[in-house]
Amino acid sequence: MSANDNPADHWAQTIVGLPLGTPPLRTMSLERQEHTDTNNIALDQQQFKIRLANSDGRRESASLLIKKMYAWRGYETAGATGDTPNRITLMADLEGHVISTLTIGLDSPAGLLVDTLYKDEIDRLRQDQHRVCEFTKLAVDQEIKSKRVLASLFHLAYIYAHLIHGATDTVIEVNPRHAVFYKRMLGFEQLGEERMCPRVNAPAILLHLPFEIATQEIASHGGTFAEISGVKSIYPFFFSPQDESGMVARLMRNN
Repeated sequence: MSANDNPADHWAQTIVGLPLGTPPLRTMSLERQEHTDTNNIALDQQQFKIRLANSDGRRESASLLIKKMYAWRGYETAGATGDTPNRITLMADLEGHVISTLTIGLDSPAGLLVDTLYKDEIDRLRQDQHRVCEFTKLAVDQEIKSKRVLASLFHLAYIYAHLIHGATDTVIEVNPRHAVFYKRMLGFEQLGEERMCPRVNAPAILLHLPFEIATQEIASHGGTFAEISGVKSIYPFFFSPQDESGMVARLMRNN
Protein backbone atom coordinates (compact mmCIF):
# COMPACT_ATOMS: atom_id res chain seq x y z
CA MET A 1 0.00 0.00 0.00
CA SER A 2 1.35 3.43 -0.93
CA ALA A 3 2.00 6.07 1.68
CA ASN A 4 -0.37 8.29 -0.32
CA ASP A 5 -3.26 5.88 0.07
CA ASN A 6 -5.81 6.23 2.85
CA PRO A 7 -5.64 3.14 5.11
CA ALA A 8 -9.32 3.53 5.92
CA ASP A 9 -10.33 2.77 2.34
CA HIS A 10 -7.49 0.38 1.49
CA TRP A 11 -10.01 -2.37 0.69
CA ALA A 12 -12.76 -0.02 -0.46
CA GLN A 13 -14.31 -0.60 -3.88
CA THR A 14 -12.98 -4.14 -4.07
CA ILE A 15 -14.41 -5.73 -7.20
CA VAL A 16 -13.70 -9.35 -6.27
CA GLY A 17 -11.79 -11.32 -3.65
CA LEU A 18 -10.63 -14.86 -4.43
CA PRO A 19 -8.24 -17.54 -3.14
CA LEU A 20 -5.18 -18.14 -5.27
CA GLY A 21 -6.13 -21.82 -4.94
CA THR A 22 -5.04 -23.05 -8.40
CA PRO A 23 -1.88 -24.61 -9.84
CA PRO A 24 0.91 -22.05 -10.40
CA LEU A 25 1.14 -20.23 -13.69
CA ARG A 26 4.43 -21.12 -15.34
CA THR A 27 3.80 -20.37 -19.01
CA MET A 28 4.84 -16.72 -18.92
CA SER A 29 7.74 -17.22 -16.57
CA LEU A 30 9.96 -19.89 -18.04
CA GLU A 31 13.04 -17.86 -17.21
CA ARG A 32 12.42 -17.88 -13.46
CA GLN A 33 10.97 -20.98 -11.79
CA GLU A 34 12.85 -21.29 -8.55
CA HIS A 35 9.81 -21.71 -6.30
CA THR A 36 9.13 -25.07 -4.71
CA ASP A 37 5.82 -26.92 -4.55
CA THR A 38 5.74 -26.20 -0.83
CA ASN A 39 5.77 -22.47 -1.47
CA ASN A 40 3.05 -22.82 -4.07
CA ILE A 41 0.83 -24.74 -1.64
CA ALA A 42 1.26 -21.96 0.93
CA LEU A 43 0.37 -19.32 -1.66
CA ASP A 44 -2.74 -21.26 -2.66
CA GLN A 45 -4.18 -20.69 0.82
CA GLN A 46 -3.93 -16.90 0.49
CA GLN A 47 -6.53 -14.59 -1.00
CA PHE A 48 -6.11 -11.77 -3.46
CA LYS A 49 -8.43 -8.86 -4.18
CA ILE A 50 -8.91 -6.95 -7.41
CA ARG A 51 -9.94 -3.33 -7.39
CA LEU A 52 -9.70 -0.20 -9.47
CA ALA A 53 -6.54 1.88 -9.30
CA ASN A 54 -8.66 5.00 -8.92
CA SER A 55 -6.62 7.03 -6.46
CA ASP A 56 -3.17 8.57 -6.63
CA GLY A 57 -1.84 6.02 -4.15
CA ARG A 58 -3.21 3.05 -6.05
CA ARG A 59 -1.95 4.35 -9.38
CA GLU A 60 1.46 4.87 -7.81
CA SER A 61 1.47 1.29 -6.51
CA ALA A 62 0.52 -0.08 -9.95
CA SER A 63 3.19 2.08 -11.57
CA LEU A 64 5.86 0.80 -9.20
CA LEU A 65 5.07 -2.81 -10.11
CA ILE A 66 5.20 -1.97 -13.82
CA LYS A 67 8.59 -0.31 -13.41
CA LYS A 68 9.90 -3.26 -11.39
CA MET A 69 8.78 -5.92 -13.88
CA TYR A 70 9.76 -3.93 -16.97
CA ALA A 71 13.22 -3.22 -15.55
CA TRP A 72 13.65 -6.93 -14.71
CA ARG A 73 13.06 -7.76 -18.38
CA GLY A 74 15.41 -5.01 -19.52
CA TYR A 75 12.71 -2.66 -20.85
CA GLU A 76 12.84 1.08 -20.44
CA THR A 77 10.07 2.44 -18.22
CA ALA A 78 10.11 6.20 -18.81
CA GLY A 79 7.39 5.92 -21.44
CA ALA A 80 5.65 2.86 -20.05
CA THR A 81 3.92 4.38 -17.03
CA GLY A 82 2.76 7.81 -18.18
CA ASP A 83 -0.84 8.95 -17.78
CA THR A 84 -3.20 8.55 -20.73
CA PRO A 85 -6.86 9.56 -21.09
CA ASN A 86 -9.82 7.18 -21.18
CA ARG A 87 -8.18 4.41 -19.24
CA ILE A 88 -9.26 1.99 -16.52
CA THR A 89 -6.52 0.39 -14.44
CA LEU A 90 -7.13 -2.81 -12.50
CA MET A 91 -4.83 -4.06 -9.76
CA ALA A 92 -4.62 -7.34 -7.87
CA ASP A 93 -3.57 -7.03 -4.25
CA LEU A 94 -2.29 -9.80 -1.97
CA GLU A 95 -1.97 -8.89 1.73
CA GLY A 96 -1.42 -5.22 0.95
CA HIS A 97 1.04 -5.76 -1.91
CA VAL A 98 0.19 -5.18 -5.58
CA ILE A 99 0.91 -8.41 -7.44
CA SER A 100 -0.54 -7.67 -10.86
CA THR A 101 -1.98 -4.82 -12.88
CA LEU A 102 -3.60 -4.31 -16.28
CA THR A 103 -4.91 -1.16 -17.94
CA ILE A 104 -7.79 -0.89 -20.41
CA GLY A 105 -7.48 1.95 -22.92
CA LEU A 106 -10.78 3.02 -24.51
CA ASP A 107 -10.72 4.55 -27.96
CA SER A 108 -11.43 8.27 -28.25
CA PRO A 109 -10.54 11.23 -30.48
CA ALA A 110 -7.17 11.19 -28.68
CA GLY A 111 -6.56 7.69 -30.05
CA LEU A 112 -4.82 4.74 -28.42
CA LEU A 113 -1.22 4.08 -27.44
CA VAL A 114 -0.98 1.44 -30.17
CA ASP A 115 -1.68 4.13 -32.78
CA THR A 116 1.95 5.20 -32.41
CA LEU A 117 3.19 2.06 -34.20
CA TYR A 118 0.07 0.55 -35.72
CA LYS A 119 -2.32 3.33 -36.71
CA ASP A 120 -2.97 1.88 -40.17
CA GLU A 121 -3.98 -1.49 -38.69
CA ILE A 122 -6.19 0.10 -36.03
CA ASP A 123 -7.79 2.48 -38.54
CA ARG A 124 -8.80 -0.48 -40.70
CA LEU A 125 -10.65 -1.94 -37.72
CA ARG A 126 -12.28 1.42 -37.04
CA GLN A 127 -13.35 1.76 -40.66
CA ASP A 128 -14.98 -1.68 -40.46
CA GLN A 129 -17.14 -0.38 -37.58
CA HIS A 130 -15.20 -2.16 -34.85
CA ARG A 131 -15.07 -0.37 -31.51
CA VAL A 132 -11.47 -0.96 -30.52
CA CYS A 133 -9.86 -0.87 -27.09
CA GLU A 134 -6.37 -1.81 -25.98
CA PHE A 135 -4.97 -3.77 -23.06
CA THR A 136 -1.73 -2.22 -21.87
CA LYS A 137 0.73 -2.09 -19.00
CA LEU A 138 0.29 -5.70 -17.92
CA ALA A 139 2.66 -6.54 -15.08
CA VAL A 140 2.70 -9.68 -12.94
CA ASP A 141 4.94 -10.06 -9.91
CA GLN A 142 7.16 -13.05 -10.65
CA GLU A 143 6.87 -14.20 -7.04
CA ILE A 144 3.20 -15.01 -7.72
CA LYS A 145 2.42 -17.56 -10.42
CA SER A 146 -1.35 -18.01 -10.32
CA LYS A 147 -3.57 -18.67 -13.31
CA ARG A 148 -6.51 -17.37 -11.34
CA VAL A 149 -4.98 -13.92 -10.82
CA LEU A 150 -4.20 -13.42 -14.49
CA ALA A 151 -7.52 -14.88 -15.68
CA SER A 152 -9.47 -12.71 -13.23
CA LEU A 153 -7.68 -9.56 -14.42
CA PHE A 154 -8.36 -10.35 -18.07
CA HIS A 155 -11.98 -11.29 -17.38
CA LEU A 156 -12.61 -8.03 -15.53
CA ALA A 157 -10.91 -6.13 -18.36
CA TYR A 158 -13.29 -7.90 -20.77
CA ILE A 159 -16.26 -6.95 -18.57
CA TYR A 160 -15.32 -3.29 -18.39
CA ALA A 161 -14.31 -2.96 -22.05
CA HIS A 162 -16.94 -5.09 -23.77
CA LEU A 163 -19.94 -5.48 -21.49
CA ILE A 164 -19.90 -2.03 -19.88
CA HIS A 165 -18.26 0.24 -22.47
CA GLY A 166 -19.29 -1.58 -25.64
CA ALA A 167 -15.90 -2.31 -27.23
CA THR A 168 -16.02 -5.08 -29.82
CA ASP A 169 -12.30 -5.85 -30.13
CA THR A 170 -9.13 -5.47 -28.12
CA VAL A 171 -5.53 -5.17 -29.26
CA ILE A 172 -2.30 -5.53 -27.36
CA GLU A 173 1.36 -4.83 -28.11
CA VAL A 174 3.61 -7.59 -26.82
CA ASN A 175 7.22 -8.63 -27.10
CA PRO A 176 7.41 -11.24 -29.89
CA ARG A 177 8.74 -13.89 -27.48
CA HIS A 178 5.51 -13.61 -25.43
CA ALA A 179 3.12 -13.77 -28.39
CA VAL A 180 2.65 -17.55 -28.18
CA PHE A 181 1.25 -17.20 -24.68
CA TYR A 182 -1.44 -14.71 -25.73
CA LYS A 183 -2.34 -16.73 -28.80
CA ARG A 184 -2.61 -20.06 -27.02
CA MET A 185 -4.03 -18.90 -23.70
CA LEU A 186 -6.45 -16.16 -24.83
CA GLY A 187 -7.01 -16.63 -28.56
CA PHE A 188 -5.24 -13.51 -29.86
CA GLU A 189 -4.05 -13.45 -33.47
CA GLN A 190 -1.25 -11.36 -34.93
CA LEU A 191 -2.42 -8.18 -36.67
CA GLY A 192 0.79 -6.15 -37.12
CA GLU A 193 4.37 -6.99 -37.95
CA GLU A 194 7.28 -6.65 -35.56
CA ARG A 195 8.38 -3.07 -34.93
CA MET A 196 10.48 -1.26 -32.34
CA CYS A 197 8.40 0.25 -29.54
CA PRO A 198 9.96 3.56 -28.42
CA ARG A 199 8.08 3.60 -25.12
CA VAL A 200 10.03 0.63 -23.76
CA ASN A 201 12.87 0.44 -26.32
CA ALA A 202 12.03 -3.17 -27.19
CA PRO A 203 10.52 -5.01 -30.17
CA ALA A 204 6.75 -5.42 -30.30
CA ILE A 205 4.09 -7.05 -32.42
CA LEU A 206 0.39 -6.20 -32.49
CA LEU A 207 -2.11 -8.88 -31.48
CA HIS A 208 -5.88 -8.71 -31.94
CA LEU A 209 -8.80 -10.42 -30.18
CA PRO A 210 -12.45 -10.00 -31.23
CA PHE A 211 -14.47 -10.09 -28.03
CA GLU A 212 -16.93 -12.51 -29.61
CA ILE A 213 -14.21 -15.16 -29.30
CA ALA A 214 -13.75 -14.41 -25.60
CA THR A 215 -17.55 -14.51 -25.13
CA GLN A 216 -17.72 -17.98 -26.64
CA GLU A 217 -14.80 -19.27 -24.57
CA ILE A 218 -16.24 -17.89 -21.33
CA ALA A 219 -19.63 -19.47 -22.07
CA SER A 220 -17.99 -22.84 -22.74
CA HIS A 221 -15.25 -22.96 -20.13
CA GLY A 222 -15.53 -20.10 -17.61
CA GLY A 223 -15.41 -21.24 -14.00
CA THR A 224 -14.68 -24.88 -14.79
CA PHE A 225 -10.98 -24.97 -13.77
CA ALA A 226 -10.86 -27.88 -16.21
CA GLU A 227 -7.14 -28.41 -16.67
CA ILE A 228 -7.61 -32.14 -17.14
CA SER A 229 -10.19 -31.66 -19.92
CA GLY A 230 -7.50 -30.83 -22.47
CA VAL A 231 -8.39 -27.12 -22.63
CA LYS A 232 -5.03 -25.36 -22.90
CA SER A 233 -6.25 -21.77 -22.52
CA ILE A 234 -6.77 -19.90 -19.26
CA TYR A 235 -10.49 -19.45 -19.95
CA PRO A 236 -11.38 -22.24 -17.48
CA PHE A 237 -9.96 -19.92 -14.81
CA PHE A 238 -12.24 -17.05 -15.83
CA PHE A 239 -15.43 -16.52 -13.81
CA SER A 240 -18.46 -18.64 -14.61
CA PRO A 241 -21.13 -17.05 -16.83
CA GLN A 242 -23.38 -16.83 -13.77
CA ASP A 243 -20.73 -15.05 -11.70
CA GLU A 244 -20.02 -12.76 -14.64
CA SER A 245 -23.70 -11.73 -14.86
CA GLY A 246 -23.84 -10.90 -11.17
CA MET A 247 -20.60 -8.95 -11.36
CA VAL A 248 -21.75 -6.91 -14.36
CA ALA A 249 -25.02 -6.02 -12.62
CA ARG A 250 -23.16 -4.90 -9.49
CA LEU A 251 -20.61 -2.85 -11.42
CA MET A 252 -23.33 -1.19 -13.48
CA ARG A 253 -25.19 -0.24 -10.30
CA ASN A 254 -22.03 1.16 -8.74
CA ASN A 255 -21.21 3.15 -11.87
